[in-house]
Amino acid sequence: MGAGGLAIEVAAPGFSAPINLSGVKHSNPMITGSILSGFGQIVLGRNIVRRLTQMTLVASSAAMLGLFTGCQVPPPSAPIAAVNSQPEVLTIREGDILKISFPGAPTLDTQQQVRRDGRVTMPLGGEVVAAGLTPNGLEQELIKVYASQLVSKEVSVTVVSSTFSVFVSGAVVRPGKVTADHPLTALEAVMEAGGFDRTKADMRAVVVTRQEANQYKNYTVDLKSVLDGKQTEPFYLKPADVVYVPELFSWF
Repeated sequence: MGAGGLAIEVAAPGFSAPINLSGVKHSNPMITGSILSGFGQIVLGRNIVRRLTQMTLVASSAAMLGLFTGCQVPPPSAPIAAVNSQPEVLTIREGDILKISFPGAPTLDTQQQVRRDGRVTMPLGGEVVAAGLTPNGLEQELIKVYASQLVSKEVSVTVVSSTFSVFVSGAVVRPGKVTADHPLTALEAVMEAGGFDRTKADMRAVVVTRQEANQYKNYTVDLKSVLDGKQTEPFYLKPADVVYVPELFSWF
């Protein structure tokens, strides 16, 4: 290389072959420096463009993956509600069998089944609405009905038999209706349906759908924690509740 000559081989990232600058010669070092500086800016710009291109490809791949699997992504989980750890207050329902006693007038004692219209037929008292009342509430109602006939204002109402149904669906062995004559938890309902299908059941996100105030509400219950002993408070069901056990998320 002669005085002031420039003979450099530069492997520029992003180019398919090395760039030979051996032909770049100038007697003025400032001009040579400008040439090198300009080339450095080109290489730097090339690196920035390449980096941005990589980031764009990653973002595009993630978006395409979301679109590809979109049909298999489960819907947003139902709102998690506080666990209903106490059985509901006993309410008389259609089909319940009631034992009604009058300590001061035993001739009025009777055993009645609540009809589908929610009523019972009482001796010397006629038709009385029972469904929707608690046993104590019916006692107070009967005291009013028999007020003129009772010396002792005492009435005792006992629920002899009470049954209700819930429905279990999803990843269980035997989905369908479950009938109980005692307070029933979500876990017990699943067990009555044959238990979880352990190959695909998502036990952490069991959904209980319940009708309240003329609208449906969803409650998410983690039954896996219950089975693992990490959560001890049971979730008690109400009549006509629907227990849904979702399937585990799958990519395929």
